[in-house]
Amino acid sequence: MITPTLIGQSIARPDARGKVTGTTRYPADLVTAGMLHCKIVFAGRPHARIDGVDASAALALPGVVAVLTAADVPYNAYGLVEADQPMLCGDRVRYVGDRVALVVAETREAATGGAALVQVAYTDLPALTDPRIALDDSTPPIHAEHGSNRLAHVAIRKGDAARALAAADVVLAGEYSTSWQEHAYLQPEAGIAYYDPSGKLVIESAGQWLHEDRRQIAAMLRLPEDEVIIRYAAIGGAFGGREDLSIQHLLALATWKLRRPTALVWSREESMVGHHKRHPITVRCRWGAMRDGRIVAVEAELLADGGAYASTSSEVIKIATLFASGTYEVPNIHADGYAVYTNNIPSGAFRGFGAPQAQFAAEIMVTRLAHALGLDPLEMRRRNIYREGSIEPSQEPLPPGVSALPVLESCVTAARAQWGYGSALPGHRAPHLRRGFGLACGIKNIGYSFGYPEQATATVELYGNERISHATVRVGAAEVGQGTHTILRQIAAETLGLPFEQPGGAGESPLIELVTDDSSQAPNAGSASASRMTFMGGRAVQNAAADALAAWQAGARPARATHTYRPPATTPLDPLTTAGCPNYAYGYVSQAVEVEVNTLTGQVQVLRIISAHDVGRAINRQQVEGQIEGCLAQALGYALLEQFQMQDGRVLTPHFSTYLLPTTLDMPVEITPVLLELADPNGPFGARGVAEMPLVPLAPAIAAAIHDATGVWLTAQPMTPERVLTALAAQAEAEAGP
Repeated sequence: MITPTLIGQSIARPDARGKVTGTTRYPADLVTAGMLHCKIVFAGRPHARIDGVDASAALALPGVVAVLTAADVPYNAYGLVEADQPMLCGDRVRYVGDRVALVVAETREAATGGAALVQVAYTDLPALTDPRIALDDSTPPIHAEHGSNRLAHVAIRKGDAARALAAADVVLAGEYSTSWQEHAYLQPEAGIAYYDPSGKLVIESAGQWLHEDRRQIAAMLRLPEDEVIIRYAAIGGAFGGREDLSIQHLLALATWKLRRPTALVWSREESMVGHHKRHPITVRCRWGAMRDGRIVAVEAELLADGGAYASTSSEVIKIATLFASGTYEVPNIHADGYAVYTNNIPSGAFRGFGAPQAQFAAEIMVTRLAHALGLDPLEMRRRNIYREGSIEPSQEPLPPGVSALPVLESCVTAARAQWGYGSALPGHRAPHLRRGFGLACGIKNIGYSFGYPEQATATVELYGNERISHATVRVGAAEVGQGTHTILRQIAAETLGLPFEQPGGAGESPLIELVTDDSSQAPNAGSASASRMTFMGGRAVQNAAADALAAWQAGARPARATHTYRPPATTPLDPLTTAGCPNYAYGYVSQAVEVEVNTLTGQVQVLRIISAHDVGRAINRQQVEGQIEGCLAQALGYALLEQFQMQDGRVLTPHFSTYLLPTTLDMPVEITPVLLELADPNGPFGARGVAEMPLVPLAPAIAAAIHDATGVWLTAQPMTPERVLTALAAQAEAEAGP
């Protein structure tokens, strides 16, 4: 048996050729002749009582087979955390994207025509769209059974913030706001459903967690879970946007009712209105520091617009509140996070999961404090940043492997070496073009938090006689574009001492077969989210492979082992003391940016980015660097361009012509990923997650660079040209005086 050294190699992804040549089959490619086509009747209004649904005209249209409504759903409620969202609304709609009816027809054209003929009688109700008003307990609840619109409240109490602020040498206040963000994945929602020969209900689509999709669908149809099979085709991106069900349950309902294969493919506009977004969060805060640069207190209120349904809002606001003090050890913290129901589009999981919103405020506040004290913002960070043994806001020591300071130093070292960060800037090309540098740090948890029973399971089977001829790795891990399947195969091959592929075989006859995309064939590895799959799924595969290899060496033919990996336990926060152990691992990031601001147009061009990360161990260096570069594109869009807008509960930006995404021309000419490999004690071969980290500090780094260039602070994201010009005009007016 050979001894490969696969860890760290930039092995090409086996799925790459199919994706670039167009032969890979995504869910929309699964639609075949003879399938029934589905079309959703959306509410199209933010809040209303349903007085009646008349489907007679639709049913009279040739080709229409059925119009399904709430009465057809056995258990009409679902949700990742709280089952508060109906599959089809029966008595009330709470946002414009609520589903009221499902038209099923022989052709797509008939389904579309039938949907237009469904008559829904509404009585419009007042739309609650301001989260501040929703927070008031006197406001009528959107969900009567909930009692109020306060979806979740998270409190963090550490030390005595009020006393520390009173004694601080410098106290600064600020208010920061962030907006919704659209996931904008390449492939809108699509899928099919059918019964297989064994009588199992099969749904093939794209998602992030096979077994959670199955659980929710089985519950809605009142079926045993083993009678429902979820399969994933190729997934064209997710970023948290496929954690919540969108169309899978509707396909399941249609096939279950009609006993015929069905298909549903959303347009981009349906996707924009129909699935959840990143939470808009407003942060009001006060920070206090001493003359020597020590941050002594943080007081913060975070208010998140959860939209019409719970989704993961209660979990997002926990993370955001925990990170209200950023990457810094602060002895006194008083933070309250609130998520509230509104009649806006639901908010849920999105890359960063509350960390970018909280640290947009935190990082700007640290830089402002440094300026107020006459300190270098870098030195301010050095004096306060987390170190091994630091106590986090929940009063517990951070999990081992705290690398925030070495990550910061590596970022600054690279910036100084490559472009003289901290030295005099080159001459401006024109008086209206001003350049500036910015620096920011970030922290993001890896995996599930606050006592959730985190685990991942994998099974490894070994076949052959004298030597292992091939292995099968079963692990229910979604490949949403991040390279997970390549990584898991590298981990298995390294552990088993096998090559990545058959010698000379170009991967066509792999020694290691992955079974990942079928809930009936692969065990539950959890969601492809929270930067956890390499860490959790990888560790489960590593341990299962080691156990199977030990069985093989003991004489078992074939050898088989299943391992469920559970990381160190986390705990909820104590309701009285707010103490607890919220996370088992963190990722750390620091970024330096250079920008150019056009003071005539307000346009901000990011010229260069250095993004430094502790990845624990780079299983596949190319994939890690690709994750960082791709995430920075999304982070740049979030910081400067992407402004999902709603007015009175209605979406104003349902197209990419109005919701602007970054293009190649918006990206920096120079992006430098800097990788530290300080092994995480629990990750496979020391690896830790990295997928979300680049998004956390980029917006405040850009804000700091804009301030360095112009002297103005932007406190609302995205930092659009209009906002830049408004800030510059206010600065000029203040300088002119009365």
